[in-house]
Amino acid sequence: MSGFRRGVRLGIDVGRARVGVARCDPDGMLAVPVETVQRNDSAIDRIAEIAQDFDLLEFVVGLPVNLQGADTASTTDARGFAAALQSRTGTLVRLVDERLSTVTAHAALRSSGRSQKNSRSIVDQIAAVILLQQAIDTEKSTGNPPGDTIPLDEESPR
Repeated sequence: MSGFRRGVRLGIDVGRARVGVARCDPDGMLAVPVETVQRNDSAIDRIAEIAQDFDLLEFVVGLPVNLQGADTASTTDARGFAAALQSRTGTLVRLVDERLSTVTAHAALRSSGRSQKNSRSIVDQIAAVILLQQAIDTEKSTGNPPGDTIPLDEESPR
């Protein structure tokens, strides 16, 4: 575990209708689901409230690039959401490639016997767990923090 930065992280899977939130323990042993937040004008505030419950190292926000690694409309949306979250909380945000995390989450739920309709309320949390666990595993295996950061501006609250 050399090079792993100890601390709680919140994984965020940004969708157009819902935002999945997951967290990990300070040692990065396990990512677990926290909540599905409705995507509306108060979504950032709700995630900021959740973050207050933890001594947070950073947010890990999924960046939904296409299979070729290029940006899409969803990528632009996730970047904007991440920037707003960082501005609101003053906590560092890492943007990590989350290709296929939602597809993987749907597959995992189907294999556990849940229908897509019955999984709608938790699939975003599971996608957040998957992207957060991948980020943790990447940092542990490489010793480098995953993804890219959004520079903290001087006007952000600290």
